Amino acid sequence: MNVKVKSEDSNKKKGVVKAKVARKERNPINPTKFSPSWVAEHSKDAPGFKMELIGRIREGVKKADWKQLIHYTDSTEKEFEHILPASISSMQKKTVYGKETSERIYELARLFGLGYEVFDSKEDFKKWLMTPSSTLGNKIPFELLDSSFGFEMVESEITRIQYNVYS
Repeated sequence: MNVKVKSEDSNKKKGVVKAKVARKERNPINPTKFSPSWVAEHSKDAPGFKMELIGRIREGVKKADWKQLIHYTDSTEKEFEHILPASISSMQKKTVYGKETSERIYELARLFGLGYEVFDSKEDFKKWLMTPSSTLGNKIPFELLDSSFGFEMVESEITRIQYNVYS
């Protein structure tokens, strides 16, 4: 088979335009819609948002989506060990997590999304999460995330900060 290669000058004369291909960045985060990472990036509620999340929780979070959330939050699995209802070693063996673990992952995604929005940067939010809060009984907010009540308290505190309502 013969292939003719035209010079760049002949392409310019005929109006042929070459498209430049963008380089892939290292470890790009391009989450699928409604995955935990997507939820963290799009923390605002949209029509049908919560119903979609309920369905995703029932289906179970895929291991790849969990890993993507960890990467997005600049965290490690070890940091979330006491928060998740399953051990890290157990999670590493599965490809899809159960309902309880999936729900906690989505709670984390929503909380981190809200925190990033309110604190303007991942670093500032993570610093706040690890600093004792007087309004939370001088507890470290991150340590309260192992229960639904703790999540509620931390989320409520972030919302107060968002609206400049301090106790």
